[in-house]
Amino acid sequence: MMRFDIITIFPRFFDSFATESLFAKAQSKKIISLRVHNLRDFTKDKHRTVDDRPYGGGAGMLMKVEPIVRALKKIKKTNRPRVILLSPAGTQFTQKKAAGFAKKYDQLIFICGRYEGVDSRIKHYIDETISVGPYVLNGGEVAAMAVIESVFRLIPDALGNPKSLKEESWSSDTDKEYPQYTRPEVFDGHRVPKILLSGDHRKIAEWRTGRAR
Repeated sequence: MMRFDIITIFPRFFDSFATESLFAKAQSKKIISLRVHNLRDFTKDKHRTVDDRPYGGGAGMLMKVEPIVRALKKIKKTNRPRVILLSPAGTQFTQKKAAGFAKKYDQLIFICGRYEGVDSRIKHYIDETISVGPYVLNGGEVAAMAVIESVFRLIPDALGNPKSLKEESWSSDTDKEYPQYTRPEVFDGHRVPKILLSGDHRKIAEWRTGRAR
């Protein structure tokens, strides 16, 4: 079983993510599990403070390292865990990285940053920092969901039809996807290409290869 743990100050972000679609089915089959940890539960002051002003000045607030480390120490580790900080400054996440996560580890622990980032001393307690793209989000929650979704679907039996993984974009050597169509054959004057209706699988494969982008 692959276990996903998320450290966040907005645990309800993951309510529908955890209970809908194939992800929920994979959990019910005990293929994966998801645990969301409220970072404020690991604070010790009455205000449940998770952020503070940066030393040296600067705009915004930084997430404190202490409650994050307490959370990491509290989370039960499996045999092959990986602790990941989500940050725009991290290594670009790719399909190859997702495949590596699915194959090498049985637990991924995600730290969802907020505000202006996390106290840099967090580097002593994580395994790597990941970015889902060259842009800035309000926090790491959406990024964590993107990484989790891309990883869980690569786990054996997580998808209803595993063959769907073989020809989709970013999974083959070409990393390309061809145009696809379904019924009706004609919609608003736009027709499905005749070759796809021919039944000639060799010609259809050639057509798809020639139009893959």
